[in-house]
Amino acid sequence: MKKFFSSLFGFLRKTDLLLLLLCMLATAYGIVLISSATLHEGTTAYVTTQCKALGIGIVLYFLFSAIDIDILAEKWRFLLVFSVALISLLFVVGIAGDTGNRAWIRFGGSGIQPAEIAKIPFIIILAKQIFDFRSAHKLNRFSSVFALLLLFLLFFGLILKASEDMGTALVYFFIFLIVLFIAGLKFYWFLIGLGGIAAVIPLVWNHLLSENQQQRILAPYDSSIDPSGLGITWQITKCRAAIIHGGFSGMGLYKGTYTQSGMVSQQHTDLIFSVAGEELGFIGCIAILVLLLAIIIRCFYVGYRSNSLLGMLVCTGMASMLIFQTLENVGMCLGLTPVIGLTLPFFSYGGSSLVTLYAAMGIVSGIKMRPNPSRFVRL
Repeated sequence: MKKFFSSLFGFLRKTDLLLLLLCMLATAYGIVLISSATLHEGTTAYVTTQCKALGIGIVLYFLFSAIDIDILAEKWRFLLVFSVALISLLFVVGIAGDTGNRAWIRFGGSGIQPAEIAKIPFIIILAKQIFDFRSAHKLNRFSSVFALLLLFLLFFGLILKASEDMGTALVYFFIFLIVLFIAGLKFYWFLIGLGGIAAVIPLVWNHLLSENQQQRILAPYDSSIDPSGLGITWQITKCRAAIIHGGFSGMGLYKGTYTQSGMVSQQHTDLIFSVAGEELGFIGCIAILVLLLAIIIRCFYVGYRSNSLLGMLVCTGMASMLIFQTLENVGMCLGLTPVIGLTLPFFSYGGSSLVTLYAAMGIVSGIKMRPNPSRFVRL
C-alpha cells in the first residue's frame, strides 16, 4: 500500500499541476458567471451540470496525462476511423441545439458534440502525419501537402455536411494553418492556399451560403444591414450594451441589469463574456483574458520544452484551438467578428466542450511529464 501511494504521489508530481490549476481557476470563474447568467431562470441545473463536467474533466486530465503521446499517435488510423464514425452519427441521430445546428447526439437528458470531441484526434493525427513527413524530409513535397490537405478537408467537409456548424469547422481550419506554420511548411504553400481560397469564395458565397448567413458575416462591418439593431444584430447589440453598462468595475455580481433580466440570449453559453463585462466590468473581462492567455502560453511552453517535434505540434494544436475560440468569441461579443456560435473555452456552459478541453490539457500534461526518446528530438 505504501508503494502504491508513493507511486501515485510521484505521478501527481510529474503531471502539470500548474496547468491544471489554471484550468480549474478558469472553470470556477466560469461557473460563477453561469450561476449569475441563469439566476433569473430560477434553476441551478446549469451550474450542477457544469460542476459534474468539471469533475469528469479533472479525472480525464489525469487519465490522459498517463497516456504516452508516442503510443497514441501510432494508433492514428484507429483515431481517424473513430472520429469519422463519431461525426457521421450526426447524419442518423443528430439533434439541433440552441444554435439550430445539428451538432448534438442526445442520451436522455445528456448529450455530446462529436465535432468537439474529434478535435483531439484531429490534432494528434495531423501532428503524426507532419512528424512522419518531416522525418523523411519531404514535408514540402506536393504529395505530402496534398495528403495533409485531404485530411483536413475530410474533417472540415464532414463537419459542415453532418452538423452545418461553420464555427467549429473554422476551429479546425485555424488549427490546420497554425500547426503547418509551426512545422515549417514553406511560405509559398500558404500563398498558393490563399489563392485557392480566394478563387472559391465567390462560389461558396453565391451558392452555399443562405442570405441569412451572408448577413451574419457582414453585419459587424456593414451598419446598413440592420441599422435599427432590432434584427439580425439584436443579440450582439444587447451583448455590447451589457458590457458597456458594466464600465470599469461592473455593477456587482448578480446585479447586472441586462444579465438578471435575461435580455441577452445565450448569455450562459456563447455570450458569457457579456456577464463578466456588465457585472464585473473591465476588470472581470481582463481576468478572463489573463487566465486564458496563461493557459495558452503554458501549452506553448510545454511544447517548446518537450524537445520533441511530435509533442511540440500537439501542444501547438491545443493552443491554436484555444486561441481561435477565444479571439472569435470575445470579438463576437464586442461586435468585431461574425456570430458563428463558438463557446469561450473553460468559461461557457457546455459539458462536451469542458470535458474535451480537460482531456486536451491532460495530453499536454502527459507531454510535459515524459522524457522523449532520441528519435523524437526536434528536427
